[in-house]
Amino acid sequence: MAENSVLTSTTGRTSLADSSIFDSKVTELSKENLLIGSTSYVEEEMPQIETRVILVQEAGKQEELIKALKDIKVGFVKMESVEEFEGLDSPEFENVFVVTDFQDSVFNDLYKADCRVIGPPVVLNCSQKGEPLPFSCRPLYCTSMMNLVLCFTGFRKKEELVRLVTLVHHMGGVIRKDFNSKVTHLVANCTQGEKFRVAVSLGTPIMKPEWIYKAWERRNEQDFCAAVDDFRNEFKVPPFQDCILSFLGFSDEEKTNMEEMTEMQGGKYLPLGDERCTHLVVEENIVKDLPFEPSKKLYVVKQEWFWGSIQMDARAGETMYLYEKANTPELKKSVSMLSLNTPNSNRKRRRLKETLAQLSRETDVSPFPPRKRPSAEHSLSIGSLLDISNTPESSINYGDTPKSCTKSSKNSTPVPSKQSARWQVAKELYQTESNYVNILATVIQLFQVPLEEEGQRGGPILAPEEIKTIFGSIPDIFDVHTKIKDDLEDLIVNWDESKSIGDIFLKYSKDLVKTYPPFVNFFEMSKETIIKCEKQKPRFHAFLKINQAKPECGRQSLVELLIRPVQRLPSVALLLNDLKKHTADENPDKSTLEKAIGSLKEVMTHINEDKRKTEAQKQIFDVVYEVDGCPANLLSSHRSLVQRVETISLGEHPCDRGEQVTLFLFNDCLEIARKRHKVIGTFRSPHGQTRPPASLKHIHLMPLSQIKKVLDIRETEDCHNAFALLVRPPTEQANVLLSFQMTSDELPKENWLKMLCRHVANTICKADAENLIYTADPESFEVNTKDMDSTLSRASRAIKKTSKKVTRAFSFSKTPKRALRRALMTSHSSVEGRSPSSNDKHVMSRLSSTSSLAGIPSPSLVSLPSFFERRSHTLSRSTTHLI
Repeated sequence: MAENSVLTSTTGRTSLADSSIFDSKVTELSKENLLIGSTSYVEEEMPQIETRVILVQEAGKQEELIKALKDIKVGFVKMESVEEFEGLDSPEFENVFVVTDFQDSVFNDLYKADCRVIGPPVVLNCSQKGEPLPFSCRPLYCTSMMNLVLCFTGFRKKEELVRLVTLVHHMGGVIRKDFNSKVTHLVANCTQGEKFRVAVSLGTPIMKPEWIYKAWERRNEQDFCAAVDDFRNEFKVPPFQDCILSFLGFSDEEKTNMEEMTEMQGGKYLPLGDERCTHLVVEENIVKDLPFEPSKKLYVVKQEWFWGSIQMDARAGETMYLYEKANTPELKKSVSMLSLNTPNSNRKRRRLKETLAQLSRETDVSPFPPRKRPSAEHSLSIGSLLDISNTPESSINYGDTPKSCTKSSKNSTPVPSKQSARWQVAKELYQTESNYVNILATVIQLFQVPLEEEGQRGGPILAPEEIKTIFGSIPDIFDVHTKIKDDLEDLIVNWDESKSIGDIFLKYSKDLVKTYPPFVNFFEMSKETIIKCEKQKPRFHAFLKINQAKPECGRQSLVELLIRPVQRLPSVALLLNDLKKHTADENPDKSTLEKAIGSLKEVMTHINEDKRKTEAQKQIFDVVYEVDGCPANLLSSHRSLVQRVETISLGEHPCDRGEQVTLFLFNDCLEIARKRHKVIGTFRSPHGQTRPPASLKHIHLMPLSQIKKVLDIRETEDCHNAFALLVRPPTEQANVLLSFQMTSDELPKENWLKMLCRHVANTICKADAENLIYTADPESFEVNTKDMDSTLSRASRAIKKTSKKVTRAFSFSKTPKRALRRALMTSHSSVEGRSPSSNDKHVMSRLSSTSSLAGIPSPSLVSLPSFFERRSHTLSRSTTHLI
């Protein structure tokens, strides 16, 4: 019925007219010779058909559904059985039936009658988006697969395929028989066939049939979409589905790792030679011949097929990675026999040796033609051999053609047959620099660029922030050293003893200072990121395995390649020192080389200093993460952590007596934090990393300028390892005494107090730090550590804490709002000179923790809470003579 209708919209309602009625009207009008422009009259005469929703059985009992229909302004009626439809049927209405169950007899009767049927999620979704009801010639229960185009492959049972196709149609999806570029998902029951191979080449997601079944189970969830990554990735066909692998030529550790990866990627593995195996993965660099004749059904592939399948998250085509045997043993044997039985074999061996030497000279990284005396050509030092060994092949070209290859021979000065020692060192410097540039080019072209490419098959291998952490400023370092290499090349090709090599490094010293510290300082973080991602992300592990096997890497890992920038500058400094030794005193380059060596040392010193600052900043961040409620203004570029001391509070303030207190001494302030009584939950970062919960609670952040005296409490039987701080908050008239007992023997109390006084003196610009320490008797300040660790003392402290909790639990405060208002008013009054109650301590600490980095003063930094006043009056007589 719906297929023979024309849909028009009038004042927000859907109007449907029978095409036969419209045709008859046009015929009548043409017979009466009416103008075509009178179609408006035709529309007025045409009967208007309005959309009406019929709620069938259970659908009529859902209040949410009725409300949604009212929101989209669509009329509705309720129907309990199909028999009632005869009384509801009218040519004035286009009926849309809402059915909650697409498998009962009522739905089947409506479907056979070619009625327009939808599910409740369709109505609710239209109401949420403010859209009219969608028109579909098929029953539509929900829209979780709307705009998806699916294709099927590998299904042999027609009943299963019909069931899946029906469910896709009920969820709004479209089916295509043939695979083309418009197909968004391939549903595969096997990992073979043309459709599967095309989907892999195009990067189309390949899904299991369970994907459709699970999506149908969630059909009643609002805003659910079957194409979201989190849901879809659960049902993607793994790379090694239907594959049984065996491995040949790998070490026990590698084999174990590959077997674990096989199971993770949906495959199985069996011992070598099992007839059930579908694939034999071979280490082609080690295995020269197979131990058995493989069957025609067995794929013998290189290890690159294994890692490549994991990297692109789909089974790669085996034909591209088939293992090919090396030269047959018969051929090898004949060659060896020929060489042994040939006369004058010694002369041939000598000729072969010379040929190999010539070949090595031609492949050496050098812009020079062959020399007459090859014995003097390659007298390289041990340092250069260490730097050149295990490096990527220098013959690989990653950029423009080297300048030495484009220069005309007439523009280059021929090198004398007997080169000087200075020339030899300069040549070694150039060779190592060229090798180093090639290594950097390998890192960028082989690792960084592919990871940053958009539209990677299977999605991005790493997140952008992870890529930035790993590679850092490698491109900038590469640019600087490419320029240095080009300048060295020009100098070596046009060699003259008076040419200055030191000027080249002086020229780029500022660039070296700019590019190296960011990478060297965060190299450990880069290394940790690589190790973590390699363990957590199989595709990245496979990516590294594939590239490491390539000759450009020289079988070195990414971490081994990335350590080269850390080693390069010291190596250059040694070569420049060697060059200076072989430079005559009258040569102008002598002094220039000294300056260049000095500039390199400055760069390395700057790197070390910058690394120290970076580590200091990291320590501050660690404190912020460890202390719950730590003020944000603790983070400052001029601040550094000096010492951490574990203590026990000996007074009632700033913590209860007996509380474990941690003091963080910074160069200009003192953070006081107590141990949390109960640690709940963990902090999860946006990247999924779980950080340990904060073990400390912020109490106070005090500027060192507020400390007037440091009291060294004498050792007695009742007082051991105790000290006190005499503090004068700027807004208070009296002094406050904070007393502690050190609990760790790693740092002597005398050293701690001297360190504290030195930084207090630096803060207040006072030279005599010793005068800040005052030795006092414990009786005069009522300080003692007696029974601090006894069982009775611990029990009394526990009872005290419990009583506080009970008091808070049975508080007569009616509403939190009133309590908060009272606390805020009290804290406001304390600024004006009034004393806040003990309940306001938490409010003030929360205010201090939200202070901005821009320099907004924190209440906890301005003054200590004036609840110290009760204590200060008792200390006024004892401390007057100290100030």
